[in-house]
Amino acid sequence: MNHEKTAIIAGASGQVGGYLLTKLLNSDEYQNVIALIRQPLEITHPKLQQLQVDFEQLNTLQIQGNDVFCCMGTTIKKAKTQENFKHIDYGYPLQLAKTMFQNGATKFMLVSSMGADTKSSIFYARVKGELEKDVAEIPYKTIGIFRPSMLLGPRKEKRMGEQIGKILMRFFAFIIPAKYKAVHAEKVAESMLQFAQKDLLGAHIILNPEILKVK
Repeated sequence: MNHEKTAIIAGASGQVGGYLLTKLLNSDEYQNVIALIRQPLEITHPKLQQLQVDFEQLNTLQIQGNDVFCCMGTTIKKAKTQENFKHIDYGYPLQLAKTMFQNGATKFMLVSSMGADTKSSIFYARVKGELEKDVAEIPYKTIGIFRPSMLLGPRKEKRMGEQIGKILMRFFAFIIPAKYKAVHAEKVAESMLQFAQKDLLGAHIILNPEILKVK
């Protein structure tokens, strides 16, 4: 008899998370999908449970699941200060990882960023590196850390610099090394889903070239 599997997703309203939520709901691997949300999502599905949570109180979550997918993230512009950015981009995912491990989850998949490095001189990359390091120390059976380059695909808010960057990346794609090539958000989502189905042990970093190859 097969045990029912539950996927938990945080960040389902984001670029990668939106694609991933659809894929989780369409996957035969999961019989239940719990989306941790601030505001209700405009989607209904028999497998989907939308759970409005206070992200300041993630340590109080009582839910249980098998595989956790973390696609949370903000920008310095939206967070206003570096301190607030770190609180959201480092504090929330790390607390989610700790709480869900305590609640019995065995796999944790995290969207990070190309260039994540605890010793980086770039604040954003340094925060992502610290998050990767601290999540990897939680003794999950399997941890997947995904480091995509610039993301392609629809986004709710437009960022002018990013729009120009995407156009240039597409135009010069033939000479840009795979490490730096822009990648569609749907590929990142598919990569996370496929990784979760593998029976791997320990923490693994999935770099942009690997994500680009996903079918």
